[in-house]
Amino acid sequence: MLSGFLVLNKPAGFTSHDAVAKLRGILKMRRVGHAGTLDPMAEGVLVMLLGTATRASEYASGADKEYVAGFELGVTTDTQDSSGTVLSRAPVTASRQKVEETVRGFLGQSEQMPPMYSAVQVGGVRLYDLARQGIEVERKSRGITISDIELLPPRQEDGPNEYRLRAVCSKGAYIRTLCHDIGQRLGCGACMTSLTRIRSGGFTLQDALGFDEIAAAAAEGRLESLVRPVDGLFADLPALVVNAEGEKRAVNGAHLTGRHLQKGSVPPEGELCRVYAPDGGFLLLGVSGPLDRGGLAVFCRKYFTVKEEHA
Repeated sequence: MLSGFLVLNKPAGFTSHDAVAKLRGILKMRRVGHAGTLDPMAEGVLVMLLGTATRASEYASGADKEYVAGFELGVTTDTQDSSGTVLSRAPVTASRQKVEETVRGFLGQSEQMPPMYSAVQVGGVRLYDLARQGIEVERKSRGITISDIELLPPRQEDGPNEYRLRAVCSKGAYIRTLCHDIGQRLGCGACMTSLTRIRSGGFTLQDALGFDEIAAAAAEGRLESLVRPVDGLFADLPALVVNAEGEKRAVNGAHLTGRHLQKGSVPPEGELCRVYAPDGGFLLLGVSGPLDRGGLAVFCRKYFTVKEEHA
């Protein structure tokens, strides 16, 4: 069975679950998942997990994301994008310079209220299930970080109140809510009209494959050459190589000390790292624990392992 991940260029109109179902059909395998949900309206980079790599979803979804979004001022909808029901229309008096200043004002850390049409759970129920019943409930805002944001140059096809922005966001940020909030600050409202995820972590649109490309590779028997090894999901984490004794201890969940390391140094307490066998094979993600009596940091537990029997 294949195990690893593919970088998909998800087309608009597909939910993330639709993408999973489509890929299951192409690959003829059940164990397919995804890291980092994309709305049906959105297109672009979606990391698809295969085989045992599906268990890495929790750790593979936290990378920052980069988007290009279109939005229209003067219109609000119940979904905060152009697929929803129009709630209000208002005249737009803001100049392009004012819009640009407002967009830049969202740079940095802030609190964002999750939209009702979202997969966030309240009391065990998805918000979008409540929203479809016409029920709105109280939500808690959550902290997000926008590390880079800019208003993009206008295009000939853009209408007088249509704009585009590029934003680099932390996990959990809703771009349609960002567009909505820009409209609120400008006093005229706004809704998102398009969304493309151009990067997820270290993977860009240039890395992404369409369904047709994946299907052709499967039919030609060269699919394995496209599947990336699972540790590529964690390339930004420090790497350690253990010795033979350390490998035995690691896969059985026992802690490791400095004498079990063949290469690398233990990261600060509480941080994740990649752990490799002496032959270079990826074993697991570990987390560094408190210092032991000898002053050496130890691993107190493991977070993700590639071997089924140690899951």
